[in-house]
Amino acid sequence: MQVGLTILSENTALYGFLAEWGISVLVEVDGVRVLLDTGLSVSAVHNAQILDVDFADLDAIVLSHGHADHTGGLRGVLTRSGRKDVIAHPDVWQPKYRQREGEADRYIGIPFLKEEMESLGASFTLSREPVGISPHIVTSGEVPMSTSYEQIDKGLCRRTERGIRPDPLADDLSLAVKTDEGLVVVFGCAHRGPINIIRHLQEVTGEERVHAVLGGMHLINASEERVQETIRELKAMGVKCVACSHCTGFKAAARMADAFGDSFAMCNAGSRLTLPVEEE
Repeated sequence: MQVGLTILSENTALYGFLAEWGISVLVEVDGVRVLLDTGLSVSAVHNAQILDVDFADLDAIVLSHGHADHTGGLRGVLTRSGRKDVIAHPDVWQPKYRQREGEADRYIGIPFLKEEMESLGASFTLSREPVGISPHIVTSGEVPMSTSYEQIDKGLCRRTERGIRPDPLADDLSLAVKTDEGLVVVFGCAHRGPINIIRHLQEVTGEERVHAVLGGMHLINASEERVQETIRELKAMGVKCVACSHCTGFKAAARMADAFGDSFAMCNAGSRLTLPVEEE
């Protein structure tokens, strides 16, 4: 069995591909094709055309959370895919904002109405619990905050009846692929902490081994101590491949590249990774 990972959208791109802040990853396992996120706008669709990726062949779309840089390409994907199951957390539709000192609150939530997406063929499964997509692929569901050092970015907020309040990002989902060599964990943004997410997925799947982690780790504003603690935990888990992208941030990615050496990779738009897994 092999796990195929195709980066359709990311902040950086290989030659000839379109770069755009955000992420979109096609996960393929045993003939099942799942798209995690859709990028900010047109990049996922544009790059899919170059790579001959047909969205009509998707078995499911998973939205990691309700920020625009992960959902803004959904309209373009659905217009090409037709009717598709779209899996997300119920909080994905909450009005989300970014607050920065000296700036007006900026809306960063899904840039479409749910009804429009349904008219284009989206059939939403909104669940706080893990959702099994295939025998090998499962969503994380809601991730508990268990570590002492992983925290939600305080500038990320949501609109409530009491006004703008900090967003706990309960809708932050990731994917786990169960393989013979352990879990392959694919993050969207890992807002609730990559280590929190991995530990939760170990419990969800009953698999302690972690073969690879890929995607955004939201360490872009993290302290050096948090980055180093994350690296220590990944090493303690025996992770064999670390592939950073998007909101990991250059500085944290550089630290991981130094720590993991040849086991580290950047995930540029247009990249394709195949993880060989030994049969039992």
